Amino acid sequence: MAIPREDFESIVHAHQAMLYRIAFNFFRNAHIAEEVVQDVLLQLYENGAGIGSRAHLAAWLRRAATHRCIDILRRRSTQIEMQVDEMPDVAEETAESDPLLYERLRVLVASLPEVQRLVVILRYGEDMNSDEIAAALDMPSSTVRSHLHRALALLREKAPQILGEGIHESI
Repeated sequence: MAIPREDFESIVHAHQAMLYRIAFNFFRNAHIAEEVVQDVLLQLYENGAGIGSRAHLAAWLRRAATHRCIDILRRRSTQIEMQVDEMPDVAEETAESDPLLYERLRVLVASLPEVQRLVVILRYGEDMNSDEIAAALDMPSSTVRSHLHRALALLREKAPQILGEGIHESI
């Protein structure tokens, strides 16, 4: 049984922010994030009649958004990855409540390869577990855990240069 149309629209509206967060955290570009949201919602409108529950709809939207991000990235001629030597230098001392820390963390995550970046965004940005990420990305849970492990190792390696010494210890 399909979700009633009026419920369907309110559920989709509630998930637009999630779609935008996934895309924006992946690309760090508002225009591309809006394009991803629009494409996913259009795809849902055209093909979403078979979705029967709220949980299925949320999972479908996450999966469609992640696949759309990867598709856009693959079609682009240049990679969005930032090179470590292109990143700004960070002051030696960082206050406990550094307002720029979150932005530096975003830069750090943006420096990861595409699949690892997506796994980190879904795990820590969307609070999904490895099984949910595996379903969204259509890969085994063990592969998701491997990508996450490699991503965290890269983040630990890059953190001193981007965040400054001492801040990266909790990564």
